[in-house]
Amino acid sequence: MKILIADAFDAKLPERLAVFGEVFSDPGRLAEADVVLVRSKTKVTKEYLEKAPNLKLVIRGGVGLDNVDKAACANRGIEVKNTPQASSIAVAELAMALMLAVPNHIVAAHNGMTEGKFLKSELKRTELYKKTLGLVGIGMIGTEVAKRAAAFGMEVIASDPYLKEHPIARLVSFEELLAQADYISFHTPLTDETKGMFNKDVFAKMKDGVILVNTGRGKVIVEQDLADALVAGKVRAYATDVWYSDPPPADCPLLSAPNVLMTPHIGASSKENLGRIGDVVVEILSKRVGS
Repeated sequence: MKILIADAFDAKLPERLAVFGEVFSDPGRLAEADVVLVRSKTKVTKEYLEKAPNLKLVIRGGVGLDNVDKAACANRGIEVKNTPQASSIAVAELAMALMLAVPNHIVAAHNGMTEGKFLKSELKRTELYKKTLGLVGIGMIGTEVAKRAAAFGMEVIASDPYLKEHPIARLVSFEELLAQADYISFHTPLTDETKGMFNKDVFAKMKDGVILVNTGRGKVIVEQDLADALVAGKVRAYATDVWYSDPPPADCPLLSAPNVLMTPHIGASSKENLGRIGDVVVEILSKRVGS
């Protein structure tokens, strides 16, 4: 078995995978690969697959598969796997960090201190306690967010078309979630149905002053519509780790919109998570060899 590690994984992973065959990271050797490991950087397109005549398995280290052309893989008989169970904790912790940073004015307070401004009177905090958190999608990551939010004393509601009950969140319709939530956190996969689902019409149905957190997929947002809602004050703040593209272009309207807290797609990049992704990759290959 020849394994190409196309993107950044845990430094120890090549050594761990050596038991399965030859491991390399040279993209020029794609044609030799039986297995390709990618994260979000490498785009497994039809054109990419045409350069990989021996490819049998693509493993996406992470959750979303929007950088993998699943239909093209299926047409070639190439199996596609991801590692959602590995990334849940890391992404959920970042979602909570963003959720806490906004109402506590962490960035403004820090910047004020470095500039010699003691903003004790100016910065008015609000609490998560007894606020309503709406989770749009409540799979593995959404569930980990729900656990943490409940520990902060938040009321957790969720909208998910694939579930009829949940052990933590109270399931409601999408329309009910928009009307009730003080915070909304996005955890939907990117599909034809979810792309651009958060547009001006949806923002209009949200509570005034809602705070939005996005550690899911940037393309579920219509960026200009959100920027307009931020300027108008309909949306109090938007905290995001995800974008239409990595990095966002200079003309992305959210880069200049007010009350936006931004991180550079680091949700799944914790040291611990990279190790867990490696564990799942080893498990996938072990089962493949065993079968």
